[in-house]
Formats: sequence, structure tokens, C-alpha cells
Amino acid sequence: MFTHTQKWSLVLTVLASGIVFIDGSALNIILPTIQKDLNVNGTDLLWIVNGYALFVAALLLIGGALGDAYGRNKVFLIGLVIFSLASLFCGISQNAVQLITARCIQGFGGALLIPGSLSILSAQFSNRNRGVAIGIWATCSAVTTIIGPVLGGGLAGMGLWRFVFFVNIPVSIFFYFHKIKNS
Repeated sequence: MFTHTQKWSLVLTVLASGIVFIDGSALNIILPTIQKDLNVNGTDLLWIVNGYALFVAALLLIGGALGDAYGRNKVFLIGLVIFSLASLFCGISQNAVQLITARCIQGFGGALLIPGSLSILSAQFSNRNRGVAIGIWATCSAVTTIIGPVLGGGLAGMGLWRFVFFVNIPVSIFFYFHKIKNS
């Protein structure tokens, strides 16, 4: 049904956008651990969560427009780099201001990844298969959103809340070395 290139495009776009959805939901479970570890207050916790969501939501359309103007793959890869570097900074943050700032930057990267992934799928798949590909992407996005709290809870229970952010880095490196071709 799908060519080899189309299968890889689907896997890679699901992985790359999946980290955006996981980070949107995994953090809710680890908030008490972050609060204790970084000694942050309730307002800071709200900004840690909502700063990310605000940037993703506010810049999503701009991310799509940038992909149209400068090339979907280029903007997608820039989003991946921004998201990955921000994930690293989230993981090494030592206080609320650092974590909030890194989360907002992470949200900006996510706003480039999500529309870029859908744009790449639209370009890679013919009209006949596009609906199936986007349906698979949407299903996987929902599943990664559900997996997020499980992942966050497991890591928080082991005292490894920072790994919620660090897990994005190997996924990004994998993606970078298996870039999407011909789109």
C-alpha cells in the first residue's frame, strides 16, 4: 500500500511530532516532583505547563506558514533542533525561570514540528493514501498523548523526572540521521 519512502516518512513524522504531544502530557504527572526538586511555587508550575501550551497553540499557524514560505523539510528540521535543544535545557534547568523559558522555547519548536509533519505527509502521499496516512498520524498522536502521563509517572517514581525531557534527544538524533527524502 505504501512505498518504502512513504513508510519512513510516516514513522519519522509520527516520532517527531509524538515527542511534542508526549511533552505536553507527561509533565502534568511530574509537577509535584519538579516543585519539590526546584523549590517552585504554584504560579511557576502553571507557567511551566501553560507556557509550553501557549507557544505551541499561538505559533502553530505561523509554523505552517513558515513551512510554506521556506520549505517544509527545512522548517521541520529547524523545529526539531529548537525542540531538542530546549528539551536539553529543560532537563538541566536549576530553577523555575530557566525551566519556564526552556519550556516556552520548546513550545516554539513544537509549533514548527506539528504543521511540518502534516505538510510532509500531504506531500508524500497521493490523494488515495493521504487520508490513511494522516489517520495513522492522528491515532499515534493520541496514543503518545496517553503514553505521556504513564512515562512521566514512571520516571517521576524513579526520581528521574528530567528524563521526560532527555528522552527527546535520542529520538531527535534518530530522526536527523534518517531525514525525510523527496518532500
